[in-house]
Amino acid sequence: MAFHVEGLVAIVVFYLAILAVGIWAAWKTKNTGSEGDRSEAIIVGGRDIGLLVGGFTMTATWVGGGYINGTAEAVYVPGYGLAWAQAPIGYSLSLVLGGLFFAKPMRSKGYVTMLDPFQQLYGKRMGGLLFIPALMGEMFWAAAIFSALGATISVIIDINVNISVIISALIATMYTLVGGLYSVAYTDVVQLFCIFLGLWISVPFAMSHPAVTDIGLTAVHQVHQAPWLGSINSLDIYTWLDNFLLLTLGGIPWQAYFQRVLSSSSATYAQVLSFLAAFGCLVMALPAVLIGAIGASTAWNETEYGIPDPMTKKEADMILPIVLQYLCPVYISFFGLGAVSAAVMSSADSSILSASSMFARNIYQLSFRQNASDREIVWVMRITVFLFGASATAMALLASSVYGLWYLSSDLVYIIIFPQLLCVLFIKGTNTYGAIAGYLFGLVLRITGGEPYLYLQPLIYYPGCYPDENNIYIQRFPFKTLAMLTSFFTNIIVSYLAKYLFESGTLPPKLDFLDAVVARYSREHMDKATLVKSDNIVLNELAPVNPRHSLTLSSTFTNKEAFNYVDSSPELSNTEDD
Repeated sequence: MAFHVEGLVAIVVFYLAILAVGIWAAWKTKNTGSEGDRSEAIIVGGRDIGLLVGGFTMTATWVGGGYINGTAEAVYVPGYGLAWAQAPIGYSLSLVLGGLFFAKPMRSKGYVTMLDPFQQLYGKRMGGLLFIPALMGEMFWAAAIFSALGATISVIIDINVNISVIISALIATMYTLVGGLYSVAYTDVVQLFCIFLGLWISVPFAMSHPAVTDIGLTAVHQVHQAPWLGSINSLDIYTWLDNFLLLTLGGIPWQAYFQRVLSSSSATYAQVLSFLAAFGCLVMALPAVLIGAIGASTAWNETEYGIPDPMTKKEADMILPIVLQYLCPVYISFFGLGAVSAAVMSSADSSILSASSMFARNIYQLSFRQNASDREIVWVMRITVFLFGASATAMALLASSVYGLWYLSSDLVYIIIFPQLLCVLFIKGTNTYGAIAGYLFGLVLRITGGEPYLYLQPLIYYPGCYPDENNIYIQRFPFKTLAMLTSFFTNIIVSYLAKYLFESGTLPPKLDFLDAVVARYSREHMDKATLVKSDNIVLNELAPVNPRHSLTLSSTFTNKEAFNYVDSSPELSNTEDD
């Protein structure tokens, strides 16, 4: 395949446009807010992201390369089809549930990152533990989509995969480095527009190709392969439900989502953004579904692709760029490719910023350097944006099982962080002992369930498991949801048991080594007390503590103005100090 100059020019134009918007947004950031809250402006955009930009950036958080390519692949693969394309419905429901139950309590309390409530209630050590699966999820997600981007570009433009990955990663890292959330948000508007326009322009051309059979016919009748509507076998229904719950509930506790929630100008806006993004995810999935259906309706031996078909060549994961390449005119395929590469960057920049935000805020500042200046935090964020971007790029180039690692880490987000988030926001009385026990139980149950993508054999064989072609056992039992529920109930039971044992005197106070129940003036609790200003928010979710009002620290969850609109809420009406 020859080197395509036109395709290279098209991608360069896309990338330069995105980079220009990112740099403009970085300039806008510098002119927003005072120097004293520069780090917060980078993380949550000064909390003034409006509905239009906010809706676009929250939608683009999920609508990335993996979402577009993965949806098309699921529809195309024989035996799966639309019935197994769970991401559009799963992530849309995830955003709806996030808006209904999680956006308001998180935004109204003025947190800066998703890990803030965990450190407020459980202390810095537990916050550090929860940072691990959160970081793994963001990093492996970024690496997986960078890897997908390199393969996508190489299908249509015959250039080295590594070069395309490195250049894309450099551009995404560059504008994230200088502009933070503003750059990510405003480039998301451009990227989402490119995806929508690029894919919808491609669909009619691909559908009208002579080798493509009417997709209405192939939806229910076998022509070139099994019908693309797909079906769910009775044996696989529990696997389907397990994966669907993982997408729906496991899609909530991500910093990339809560970064948008916390950047909203009000709690109500945060909810509205979630609902807008849910609708946006469904709309943006439609062209990907159609492209997958077109791939399943094509007689590939009648195209330049030839035989065997993409499924036989094990290129089903590349069905979207293959359709663009072989079923569309050259100029349309290049435009669609630019759209796909824009989709990838719209998710990768979010993941890199999310990881660096959590590290700078929750690990560096709140755990080690509470008196760090705002300028110092900004530089820590810039360094970690570069390091995390470089790490994701290296994993995309070197790791052979990036997707397997991402699947495992996203499972950990669902199994560990989601039940912890439920407890910290809605269950009163949980403490650090319960949180650690729930964390460990969930982790053990997930690891012992095995992971085929990493060739990891299970240690626990649940009912219905069977060996695949590599003799790795596949679980049909919904063990991921079982692990999540076990983690949730373990947290509650162990928390209340520890509380009872210490408060009843069964265990002496000196055994409360985590300072989670009976210790009132511990160093750990003072660390938690300094997370907020006492005149901004009542420390009603902390264990009993007498905050030293004379202690002045630069680290706060938010400026006082952020709470002006919720001063009458029940949570904040009680201003009595402990």
